[in-house]
Amino acid sequence: QVQLVESGGGLVQAGGSLRLSCVASGLTFSSYSMGWFRQAPGKEREFVVAISAMGGYTYYVDSVKGRFTISRDDAKNTVYLQIDSLEPEDTAVYRCAAKSGAVSGRSDDYTYWGQGTQVTVSS
Repeated sequence: QVQLVESGGGLVQAGGSLRLSCVASGLTFSSYSMGWFRQAPGKEREFVVAISAMGGYTYYVDSVKGRFTISRDDAKNTVYLQIDSLEPEDTAVYRCAAKSGAVSGRSDDYTYWGQGTQVTVSS
């Protein structure tokens, strides 16, 4: 059974940083592209960033470039999302997702999903 478990969210002040983690089990992690999505209250789920299997390629939505950094440690079956210079607009539930094949910004392309971790940024 595949499981993705996120952690690292919390309440932070604007300008602060967080590192989110997503630990995967039940799949050959190194063979999967991994993505992070977020959903703010009252808004649709939004693609944030993805990283290819083996980590050779990353794909960021323009609005987070320069502040968000995705990385992965295949030995630990873990994908990370470093978020710097947090803004109140970053407040959302952040979920990781896994897909086989190339990275994608489309949520429908992802097969496995975590439950999410809440990030709240105060102004």
